[in-house]
Amino acid sequence: MSSNARQLDAVRENRSELENHYIDELVTGRISRRQFMRKGAVVGMSSTVMGAVLAACGGANSSSSSSTATTKGAGTPVKGGTLRLASQAPAAAINPLTIDDAGGLCMLAQTGEFLAFDNNMLLQLQPMLATSWTPSQAGAVWTFKLRPNVKFHDGSPLTADDVVYTFTELSDPKNASNALSTFVDVLKPAGVVKVDAMTVAFHLEAPNGNFPYLVSSDNYNAIIVPKGTDFATWKSSFIGTGPFKLKSYTQNVGAQFVANPDYWGGPPYLDSTAFTFYSSQQPQVLALQGGQVDVLVQFVVQGAQSLLNNSSYNIIKLKSSNHRELSMRNDQAPFTDARVRQAIALCLDRPGMVQALLAGDGEVGNDNPFAPKFASTNTSVPQRTQNLAKAKQLLAAAGHAKGFSTTLTTEQYEEIPALAQVIAEAATKIGVSIKLKVETQADYYGKATYGNSDWLDATMSLVDYGDRGVPNVFLEAPLTAGGPWNAAHFKNPAYDNLVKQYVAAVDLQIQKAIAGKIETLLLTETPLVIPYFIDGLTATTASVHGVNPTSISAIYLKDAYKSA
Repeated sequence: MSSNARQLDAVRENRSELENHYIDELVTGRISRRQFMRKGAVVGMSSTVMGAVLAACGGANSSSSSSTATTKGAGTPVKGGTLRLASQAPAAAINPLTIDDAGGLCMLAQTGEFLAFDNNMLLQLQPMLATSWTPSQAGAVWTFKLRPNVKFHDGSPLTADDVVYTFTELSDPKNASNALSTFVDVLKPAGVVKVDAMTVAFHLEAPNGNFPYLVSSDNYNAIIVPKGTDFATWKSSFIGTGPFKLKSYTQNVGAQFVANPDYWGGPPYLDSTAFTFYSSQQPQVLALQGGQVDVLVQFVVQGAQSLLNNSSYNIIKLKSSNHRELSMRNDQAPFTDARVRQAIALCLDRPGMVQALLAGDGEVGNDNPFAPKFASTNTSVPQRTQNLAKAKQLLAAAGHAKGFSTTLTTEQYEEIPALAQVIAEAATKIGVSIKLKVETQADYYGKATYGNSDWLDATMSLVDYGDRGVPNVFLEAPLTAGGPWNAAHFKNPAYDNLVKQYVAAVDLQIQKAIAGKIETLLLTETPLVIPYFIDGLTATTASVHGVNPTSISAIYLKDAYKSA
């Protein structure tokens, strides 16, 4: 037996059946090293153990990174100073239960922390307030060990009681929590169980192979708050466990935070951070260029071409599942006919959109939520392409040979108004007239519930979806019959059943097989259109270093600093 084989056997001895399954998958070549690192992290395998496995299999992970940063080395970090950031204005009051917009979730991440952190720079799930997690054999119970010696900003210690309280509130249907988009049919309040003072078990409604992502920074509402927190008044304190504490917050104006000297991970380099809020992207670009801010939290290329290939700025690019969804009401004419929905999808020039709107910083979508970055995406399903002749044939067969008129309702956010215009122009080529209604995010989202939201109630609706590490939320919230974000009002039992199978699957190969069936079904039904996936872009001045952005509009600044 070789030394590597003996080393691998030694590692295997104390591993669970599920962990050894993924070791087998790696050894036999069924998954790549990067996939092993990602899936190993999901099931709670430590980085030390994964490193030992990779070493025994022939060296460290040599896969190239899927994310890049054009930042330059800056030597020794500098202490002190204030970092100034431009971000989207939150659409509503900062309430961890109900926040559902980019600006709001960015604010949650400034002082709040999660059980786990989805590191977009590494495409890997990492410990945060939990140090480890383990699933039961079937994946229906997940047990999390909490990090010791963590304090909230008021000095109180983090315990299992705080975690139980947080997730009981988030998963309670009576609270109208935005996190129900993640927890419906996954987790009920009674399933959140305190094991001991520093251990919490989640007893799920059904097995879930990706559950740790659902309590990570992917689920941006899931910051851990002290037991008994009044979420409606949280905006006055922003209390959390993070490296910064609230100094001031003014709706539609900005926010200031100061360093937390008692942070469990050591105090940050910066003394403070200052956010300025904007209602659109262009003034944020101008603020960066004019020296009013040091960081543009997230942007798209449309309207910001001047930042690219400019040595004055560092551009951080992240491969992402961030995308736009064009929903068509399956229960309202003319979109009750799948042929009409397919025709709209077929009139779009997707590669042209990626070039024109994103300057190539994205990838074409295939009208399903499986982004290229997901390990389980089934790439064998044929890509939908523009076909105007077929689109016209489908409209004629559906009784709309002369086309029809409708209204597309959308939001003022990043390149979305321009995308809406491109869609409307493409539709004219098949005889369809689309009137655009572009609203502020506050008006567009409304209360984010059926009957109280233009997003969910409009006949056609174009919305942004932020990045996630796994597709579960994308598959469930906007597409299942009971999904709280089902703007298409799509109800398909076959689809719902496939999603249940996918969510329950732990094995990556099984996930891929089911993903292929889901992708094929959605091409046939076309309840919504996903034209492209967007690379996450963050811009900083050349003097800024150590920022850790995500493709979901959050940014983490514990290790950020400014050089002279």
